[in-house]
Amino acid sequence: MATKNAKSTDNTEAAMVILVTGATGQVGRRFVPRLLQNTAPGDRVRVLVRDAARGERFAELGAEVVVGDLRDTDVLGKATAGADAVVNVAAAFRGVPDEEAVAVNRDAAVELGRAAVASGVRRFVQVSTGLVYGSGRGRPMVEGDETVPGGTMWGAYPQSKWEAEQALVAMDGLEDLRIGRLPFVYGDGDPHIADAMRWAPNWPAMQRLHMGHHADVAQGLQRLLYAPGASGVYNIADDAPVTTVEIFQLNGVPVPPEVYEKEVPDPWHSVMSTTRIRHELGYRPLFPSVWTARDAGAL
Repeated sequence: MATKNAKSTDNTEAAMVILVTGATGQVGRRFVPRLLQNTAPGDRVRVLVRDAARGERFAELGAEVVVGDLRDTDVLGKATAGADAVVNVAAAFRGVPDEEAVAVNRDAAVELGRAAVASGVRRFVQVSTGLVYGSGRGRPMVEGDETVPGGTMWGAYPQSKWEAEQALVAMDGLEDLRIGRLPFVYGDGDPHIADAMRWAPNWPAMQRLHMGHHADVAQGLQRLLYAPGASGVYNIADDAPVTTVEIFQLNGVPVPPEVYEKEVPDPWHSVMSTTRIRHELGYRPLFPSVWTARDAGAL
């Protein structure tokens, strides 16, 4: 993958110890093996997990495992000690109380940033979400757009992620911060597409959902991690947002007639531009659409 070359072509970059949080989540468990396969020469990967047993697979792949809770500041100091870079993948999303979402997505991210600064970590990659943009703008959303997270569907998740972004940007000593905003992530056996059927019957037929395969999320995050000139926010997504009708088709479920009767309140909600990450970091989706992934047997 090109992410190896992104670092090897910059001779000023020394080997890094890379800490990844959220390694056992839906994104993390698929990101870490890809990162281990594509690290630059000499780099080492460290993962923070709450359950030692769940960390064994990462140890077998060559990662160093630190056991502890992301919300424990003492653990964060241990996890960041000697690290050169952090990739904060950890997130609390669907099905958790708002208090837990805030504790993990905002409070723990801020404490992790502070621990990183105290440990001398020089690069911090924060994994966020395109949901922080809120309502659409009549076009794909770009990184400089004002963020207006809200709405009831995803609870405190978008707001807590946005507040984490703000706090990390304002943090003294966190000089090299890169933020990746993700779409609706799927693939590699992730049940996300099937889970969407819990909400799809309530969506208008032509409501669009921007997606990204785990392989492309990993690619994007690795580019943020390794690119010498990366800075600020980057959207990571595929090239072809899908409609509600297509979500039903992907799941092999008939489309309820009432879905066609609903008007689309915001056809641009969650649709992001990937122009910046393409032009600056060379990102190109391996799976430009969910249909490409389906045909490749990668769902």
